[in-house]
Order: sequence, then C-alpha cells, then structure tokens
Amino acid sequence: MNSDWNKDLKIKFTLQDPCQLVRKTFGDEAAEDMRYVTKKIVGEENFIDMTPNKSNNYCCGGGGGFLQSGLKEQRRQYGKVKHDQIMATGASYVIAPCHNCHSQIHDLSDHFEGGYHVVHFWTLICLSMGILGENERGHLGPDLEEFGLD
Repeated sequence: MNSDWNKDLKIKFTLQDPCQLVRKTFGDEAAEDMRYVTKKIVGEENFIDMTPNKSNNYCCGGGGGFLQSGLKEQRRQYGKVKHDQIMATGASYVIAPCHNCHSQIHDLSDHFEGGYHVVHFWTLICLSMGILGENERGHLGPDLEEFGLD
C-alpha cells in the first residue's frame, strides 16, 4: 500500500471525522490514525484537512438516525455547513469512514452540486494496491473509475 498511483494524478482528498468514532469515543488519537492512513494511500501532498478538524470537525448531519428519519430537507439544510466546509478544501474526494457520513455527504454533493465524490477507506486501499475490481468503482469519479484496469 502506497501513494505512488497518485503522484502524477495529484488528486486531492479530504477526510471526514465521524462523530461516533472521533468525538464520542476515541478522540483525536483515532483522527490522527485516519490521517496517517490517508496520507499513506493518497500522498501527504494530496491531503487537504478540513478546518476545523479532528474532535472539532463539524458533524455531517446524517448520524443518530437522521439519515433515515425522512426529514430530507432539514437534514440537507443542517448538512450545508459540512458541504461548505468540504468545498473550502477544494478536494475532489471525501474519505468517509462511516457509512452514515458516506451516504449523507454523497447526498450533499448531489443536492448542492458540489462535484466532489465520497469514498470509503477500503476503496482507496484496494486502489493503491492495484486490486480494486471493476464492480467496486461506483463512487469513483471519471478521473479514477478506470484507473488501474489495464
């Protein structure tokens, strides 16, 4: 696992700090661990941290059952803060370790026409190892959807 695949592409990534994992349980230590892995798989120079971040990062608005609540417009309005925070990074991709965060942030990008893509760690780990299958690329953008499929 390394970041060589992204040296020439220079695709920028940011990272969502999930509330349950970081703020409510393991704190900044877990946030630092996620950053370590992120930098190893995309390249330190291609990682743009959100501000604020780690234990002070903003909630995406999808957790605690809100994603499934049926209150779509309220959830999106609350999530606008997260969307604006992501847009300020200029990153093309958001790594979302939590499934609720992944779904919420994907919806925010679609709804507010952010143009950023949302991926799980495992997608990038497999991509960096050259083992990401054709059927596992649904959340990648056009810049990566066929990368490594020679």
